[in-house]
Amino acid sequence: MTPELVALVITAASIGVGHTLLGPDHYLPFVVLARARGWSRPFTVLVTTLCGIGHVGSSVVLGMVGIALGIAVARVEGIESARGDIAAWLLTAFGLVYMVWGLRRAARHRTHSHVHAHADGETHVHLHDHEQAHLHPHDHGRETPSLTPWVLFTIFVFGPCEPLIPILMYPAAADSAFGVALVAGVFGAATILTMLAIVLLLSFGLSRIPTRGLERYSHALAGLAIFLCGVAIHLGL
Repeated sequence: MTPELVALVITAASIGVGHTLLGPDHYLPFVVLARARGWSRPFTVLVTTLCGIGHVGSSVVLGMVGIALGIAVARVEGIESARGDIAAWLLTAFGLVYMVWGLRRAARHRTHSHVHAHADGETHVHLHDHEQAHLHPHDHGRETPSLTPWVLFTIFVFGPCEPLIPILMYPAAADSAFGVALVAGVFGAATILTMLAIVLLLSFGLSRIPTRGLERYSHALAGLAIFLCGVAIHLGL
């Protein structure tokens, strides 16, 4: 490898880690949704990995097409910017909708009491909530398949890796096709591994915090966190 390519590979790894650490939208949605929806650790890893692949892969494909067709980097950056706007709006809308759904679910889940009187004059108080009251015995505990992971995947496919194409892929193209593939691969690996590390670390930390009193609002809080991530992107934070 040429010294220039070595420098680009090191830069790719550094930027991959750095841009992930500085972007809460790369990991916070997985942490809060895993907590709210009770995802297992393997499933959380799977969803995070697939979204990371979609996130990096879409920019890699766009960069490859731009290089192959000789499209000016400024034009490709314009496309990436438009994709970023779409992803930000999708993330914001998803968070808002999920938060509203979570609040409605929390309202249904509110525990209240009923007084029952028996023929012998005895009375007792029965506690229940509408969430449990509407479950049917023949459900056998099966959960309805959730679209949430697929919504996240779609959002991350639209989400661009801003520094990848102009800073890494186009300069690497001056070296070789192998250089482009190597730089993209290193950037992608650094990004996804950093996502996984932060998601697992924060999930472990969150599991140690007593949140029993907030469990009823877990979905609403998850939606709020995702909504704020979207707002932060709009504000350029």
